[in-house]
Amino acid sequence: MSAAANCGTLRAASLLLILRDGIDPMRVLITGAAGFLGSHLCDRFLAEGHDVIGMDNLITGNTDNIAHLAGNRAFRFVHHDVTNYIYVEGPLDVVLHFASPASPIDYLNFPIQTLKVGSLGTHNTLGVAKAKGARFLLASTSEIYGDPLIHPQREDYPGNVNTIGPRGVYDEAKRFAEAITMAYHRTHGVDTRIARIFNTYGPRMRLDDGRVVPNFVGQALRGERLTVYGDGSQTRSFCYVSDLIEGLYRLLMADFDQPVNIGNPSEMSILQFAELVNRLTDNPAGVIFKEDLRIQGDPQTRQPDITRANRVLNWEPRVDLPAGLEMTIEYFKDRV
Repeated sequence: MSAAANCGTLRAASLLLILRDGIDPMRVLITGAAGFLGSHLCDRFLAEGHDVIGMDNLITGNTDNIAHLAGNRAFRFVHHDVTNYIYVEGPLDVVLHFASPASPIDYLNFPIQTLKVGSLGTHNTLGVAKAKGARFLLASTSEIYGDPLIHPQREDYPGNVNTIGPRGVYDEAKRFAEAITMAYHRTHGVDTRIARIFNTYGPRMRLDDGRVVPNFVGQALRGERLTVYGDGSQTRSFCYVSDLIEGLYRLLMADFDQPVNIGNPSEMSILQFAELVNRLTDNPAGVIFKEDLRIQGDPQTRQPDITRANRVLNWEPRVDLPAGLEMTIEYFKDRV
């Protein structure tokens, strides 16, 4: 084994030792805690023995996602808009900024709020991390790559984004959030992490959030034809939520301050995905093709290059798409 390979193996082993044996209990602030990803993060940190303060203004989050945490003495929920000044009494070890509308329907309905939570909200949460000496993790997004001109997307790709298009409110909010995060890291010495999150699915997604997984699963469970816009040749890569949370936790614990793609590189067309959903739900209705109503700038391809995540975090997704969809379908059955 080469010296470089041996060094990588030792680093991966050290990381796994930290993750398995645990660390001293931490006090953690999670913004967007009542959302899809935020609520799963709350579960993970509580399961690891940490104290969690969950914060959300509930514009797109839902307290049903964290209702099971009621009565947990290690969890406290604060109803607050992080674009306003944030006060947290006592020490904090970690701040995870996950507050933001995250689906096209949501950020088109709340364009100003989306821009504000990415700018003012990131500024405020970084301020808390600086004041408390806490480690900071930013939930960025694959959307910072825009409609990419390279495939798959690497972290060194600067993106192809329309700043004034309808999607710009989300894309540019996240790009600004990355920029101010690195500015706080370089100027104030804040210990920062940046996760570029690719398409993620699983329990606690909203049926009405407009993304393809809940759209297709909801239609299939109702016995309807699945609506495919255009010819369905546009591609996506889907990561199950437990894999994503594992990647985020490893990133937080790693000694690495550059952006890291976290997602599943297994790519398929939207038409292939529709056929898979119909097969798993025993839906004979098939699909219906409609005029391409994509939002201006909607990417035609999306696939992460996870070389960096694999090298730095010793991480790769474990849940294959059929297995993840089966669990997601079970969740939605009682909600259709």
